[in-house]
Amino acid sequence: MSTLRFGQHIIKASAVFLRTELSFALVNRKPVVPGHVLVCPLRPVERFRDLRPDEVADLFSATQRVANLVEKHFNATSLTISIQDGPEAGQTVKHVHVHVLPRKAGDFERNDSIYDELQRHDREDEDVPSRWRTEEEMAAEAADLRKQLD
Repeated sequence: MSTLRFGQHIIKASAVFLRTELSFALVNRKPVVPGHVLVCPLRPVERFRDLRPDEVADLFSATQRVANLVEKHFNATSLTISIQDGPEAGQTVKHVHVHVLPRKAGDFERNDSIYDELQRHDREDEDVPSRWRTEEEMAAEAADLRKQLD
C-alpha cells in the first residue's frame, strides 16, 4: 500500500493508520481540533447511499474503533462524528468520509461551532498549502496511532 485514493487526492501510506478489508483511516492535513481524523471506504464512492451494505458495516466498525482510539490518545471526554453527504451538506471531497473529532470541555465557546469550523475547513478557498501540516507531522501522528492499534 504505497498510496490510496481519497476523492481527487492521493494519500500516502504514511498518513494512513488503519486499513481494514473495505475501509481506511487517515490523519487530517488541516485538523479542526487535535486528533481530527477521517475514516473512508477503500472504494471511492461519492455519496453514502452508494455504499454497499458490507461497506457500510465495515466503515462504521472502523469508525467505532478509530473513535475509541482517538478519544483515549488525545485525552478527550467526548467525540463529534460527522458525515457531510453531498455539496449542500458541506462535502467538498467527492468520496464518502467520516470525520472523527475528539472533544474536550470548552474546546469551543459554543459547542455547535464545531460544525461551522468543519464547513470552513472544507471550503476550497480555505484549502491553501500554507495551512496544511507537513508530511512529517502527519506521518508521525499516524505512526503513533498505528502503534496503539497493534
